[in-house]
Order: sequence, then structure tokens, then C-alpha cells
Amino acid sequence: MALSASKLKVGDVHTARLVEDLKRTQIVQYAGASGDYNPLHTDEIFTTQVAGYPSVFAHGMLTMGMTGKMLTDYVGDARLTKYGVRFTSQVWPGDTLDATATVKAISDKLVEFDVSTKNQDGVEVLSGYAEARLDA
Repeated sequence: MALSASKLKVGDVHTARLVEDLKRTQIVQYAGASGDYNPLHTDEIFTTQVAGYPSVFAHGMLTMGMTGKMLTDYVGDARLTKYGVRFTSQVWPGDTLDATATVKAISDKLVEFDVSTKNQDGVEVLSGYAEARLDA
């Protein structure tokens, strides 16, 4: 059954697990799918010895995409009218990510959400907003 605006109220929360134990392979697969082969995401030696990071890390857009899937799974396909994020912390191999959409406002059939994705330590790695047009 489709989510409807009349069944929601401000403050309602939807949470979903995006990934458990993110694998390096998943990061490299995303590099291939997106065409973003920045060595910070794919080359351990470059990332650790040249750039000085402890490891390769996930593309921000991978996190955004997984969070966006959580939203469309919740509100339905073709329902999002706005979606924007800010990357607030890096996502590392081995991380587990959980995303939350909190109803911020409801106007007619438009529902605004605050969006947050956190890792297993409770560190927010993405913050953002979304808006969806839902049935009454």
C-alpha cells in the first residue's frame, strides 16, 4: 500500500539499514558504475602513502545514492520532488550505515523530510532534506 500524506504527522520517523560492513569491493563497484576513479576511493597505496588517509573511503555520492534509495523505498517511486545533502564525515570500509527520514512539515500533499545517515558509532556522515508528493 502506498504511503499517504494523511497517515503522516510531523515528527514521524522512518529508519532503514543501508549497508552492513561496507566492503571495498562495493566501493570499487561504485567507482565503475559512476566512472569516478579518484584514487582516494580505489588505490590503497596512494590514499595512505601519498594522501595520508588511513584507508580508501567511499564516494559521497555512494552514500547519497543509498540514502536516496531508502527514501524512494519509503515514499514510492517517482514521488521525490526535492533531495539534497551535505556530506559531513567520511564512510570507510567496514562501516555500517543507518538512515533516518523525519517528517518536518506537511502541506497539502507535499511532505518535507529531514534526512540523516549515521555510521555504527553514531557519527553523522550525511545530512540533508527531501520533499515528496504523496497521495492524500
